[in-house]
Amino acid sequence: MCDQLSVTALETIAARGWRGTSTLRIGDWLLRAGSGFTGRANSVLPLGSAGCPLDAALDQVADFYAEQGLPPKIQMPLDEPGSPLSELDRELQDRGWRRSDDAIVMIASLAALLEACPPDPTLPAASLEPVPSIGWLAGYHYRGRPLPPAAVAVLVNADSPVFASVSPADGGDIAGVGRGVIDDGWLGVTAVTVGERHRRTGVGRQVMGELGRWAADRAAHSVYLQVDSLNEVAVAMYGRLGFTQHHRYRYLSSPEA
Repeated sequence: MCDQLSVTALETIAARGWRGTSTLRIGDWLLRAGSGFTGRANSVLPLGSAGCPLDAALDQVADFYAEQGLPPKIQMPLDEPGSPLSELDRELQDRGWRRSDDAIVMIASLAALLEACPPDPTLPAASLEPVPSIGWLAGYHYRGRPLPPAAVAVLVNADSPVFASVSPADGGDIAGVGRGVIDDGWLGVTAVTVGERHRRTGVGRQVMGELGRWAADRAAHSVYLQVDSLNEVAVAMYGRLGFTQHHRYRYLSSPEA
């Protein structure tokens, strides 16, 4: 079931799971801003026609991000050659928009995730909360850095997200955290972070399993997540949990930024 979803359909679901705090629609293009916290919350997602010529659409993009005090950026999902997304990617790069390294969107059936991540009897069950606790926020390091003040507004801006945290067996600071949200039967897993001294102890697998069991109780059937293509350790870990690549995306930055 999960591998039959189109790139556009999965990106539409993922956009509901990680939103900007300010948005604007230009036809089928979704413009998002979230005080600069994460690329997905601060970029254009162009899933279809802008309903106007490209020059006019890009002028509106420039105006929106100028009002937000942010550089214009487009999240470009990579689809089949010749597709509208592929043609837009080519056109923007021809205009001088600068590309980033790719991110990989990985998917798995929820059944496969649950089989790979049974409850670990050596670790406590996760704490599952509707808002991130102080401990959760301390445990989540976006790209290895502490969170900016604007992060919480982005993190909670979804329909009924859950914030999972796992403590070490011997007590002490939170060992690992993750965030989950369900849309159309898909569990979106984000913000998975394991403390440095707790890596390779099963904490990451416990976080993933607890989010999966939470989603199973809510009739989810599939799981998606995003990972930097250069993070080979994470890509391999998720592969062992049953995830495969669905598609990739990259960011394109305005030549005027």
